[in-house]
Amino acid sequence: MHWSDEAIIVGVRPHGETAAIAEVFSSNHGRWLGLVHGGRSRRSRPVLQIGNVVDVSWKGRLPEHLGTMTVELRRGYAGEAMSEPKTLTALTSMCALLHLVAEREPHPNLYEVTQFVLGFLDAPDVWPALIVRWELSLLDELGFGLDLSECAATGSNDQLIYVSPKSGRAVSASAGEPYKDRLLDLPSFLNRSQRGAVMGDDLMRGFELTGHFLQTRVLGPRERKMPTARERLITLLKRVSEA
Repeated sequence: MHWSDEAIIVGVRPHGETAAIAEVFSSNHGRWLGLVHGGRSRRSRPVLQIGNVVDVSWKGRLPEHLGTMTVELRRGYAGEAMSEPKTLTALTSMCALLHLVAEREPHPNLYEVTQFVLGFLDAPDVWPALIVRWELSLLDELGFGLDLSECAATGSNDQLIYVSPKSGRAVSASAGEPYKDRLLDLPSFLNRSQRGAVMGDDLMRGFELTGHFLQTRVLGPRERKMPTARERLITLLKRVSEA
């Protein structure tokens, strides 16, 4: 079996003295692992960096085998982000969360969204809010998408300011008032009727929203913890918003 595709490096670990096992999230084949001969060489190490976009070719006698992989750099996002801690942490967080998709299961829509967000990592006023939306897309791909289009109680789409932590559906101000202490905040930038710049508190509410559902619906049932990189990203962004 053989396939070639465009992919994002989401994990790398050494294998033997000179090889490496690379894990990629590819456009049309999903998340795959493969043995890269010479993957620890001086030439290959800059390519096999988490977050880099590569052209990948995988070969294996049978589909269930580990197989071998060759990669060629398409864009070195890891190197571009190296000088900015927040950007590098954001890149690492996204790659860590991509481990949640099932192995060898295609997610072409999620790949497109991921590439879109990567393209804005050089715009610090833009990418934090995009990552919140990316995490919503990830939840949707995993089968736990939120419905933020209308109120779960009334069916209207006016004054949507809450989200039910159980159903993942939006709730209006009037319908949610008696239960507001038990509801999650819906950030205004995720409300279709709202426009304008994303402020610090609103951004944090966005990460709290996606973080709740990632933890309760995905990570918790698998007995896994939130990636350290995501927790560090939240800490770094809070420092900026409080400065």
